[in-house]
Amino acid sequence: MSRPRRNAPRRSNRTEKIDLRLSRDAKQTLQAAAVGASKSLSEFVLDSALAEAEERLADRRVFRLDRKTWDAFVAALDAPPRRHPRLQRLFSEPSAFDSKRKS
Repeated sequence: MSRPRRNAPRRSNRTEKIDLRLSRDAKQTLQAAAVGASKSLSEFVLDSALAEAEERLADRRVFRLDRKTWDAFVAALDAPPRRHPRLQRLFSEPSAFDSKRKS
């Protein structure tokens, strides 16, 4: 099943409605962004909200693998972590954000 391209016009029948209260400044910002994207305010808000929702839900989606790929995936998860001496050395150095850092 193909997914609709982002920014593609949505052809589905829109039967649901959401009411939204916002400040005048917030509305003006959204309107300016919609004009910049050559979209109506409704299209811009809907597309932006759906893009954010897709991003937040991405790690919760179901994915399917064939048996061989699944076995490789599980083996990678079960394998002990590899040692990376350079990474270990980096983490042992004081951070730039460390408040006890010497000047």
